[in-house]
Amino acid sequence: MIEGRIETEELYALIRKRIIQLQYQPGEILNEADLADEFGVSRTPVRRVFQLLSTDKLINVVPRYGAQVAPVDFRRMKAVFEVTRELDPFATRLAVERISKDKIHELQEIVDRINKYHIETDYQKAIDDDEKFHEIILESCGNEWLQDILTSLHYHTERLWHYCESYFNSIDLFSETLTSILEAIKDGDSEKAEQHSRDHIDQFVSRIKSEML
Repeated sequence: MIEGRIETEELYALIRKRIIQLQYQPGEILNEADLADEFGVSRTPVRRVFQLLSTDKLINVVPRYGAQVAPVDFRRMKAVFEVTRELDPFATRLAVERISKDKIHELQEIVDRINKYHIETDYQKAIDDDEKFHEIILESCGNEWLQDILTSLHYHTERLWHYCESYFNSIDLFSETLTSILEAIKDGDSEKAEQHSRDHIDQFVSRIKSEML
């Protein structure tokens, strides 16, 4: 029973990652039987994974047909950013008061890596480290409800990072804004940390607003 639960969770994480990183394209049909064969499992855990991904709004389950990877809907993403623009900065404000020295050190390591990246060759690494940065903030905010809500929303924002790769020709959006957030955290300045976190979102949205409806 425990092994089955772990297996399902691992399968869920793997398929979710493929969707976020566009290995499964928006609109693509995922077949339950094909996935069960690929991973050497019964169709039951695949069906459970589809339910979880449907709850995450990453797929649309079509009865007797399969599961369709959700399209990248810019109107829906606008709604996502309306929420993250408020909650991400709030989580950052809380983290300033509660983060450990070890976690600050991890944030510094991330920023140091990002500052060495080149947008042409390291875009995926930058996205991965950006997400790790936010994961540490969420872990450190000390509010599990807020963490759960933002983790689910970040699946969609991270997916959009991949989808809009062609709109970015500089690593500055990662390096400058994350550095500013980190420096504010180090200084214990919750207001600046909150503002820089909001700036990080606003700058991303401004780069792609011509595509948003």
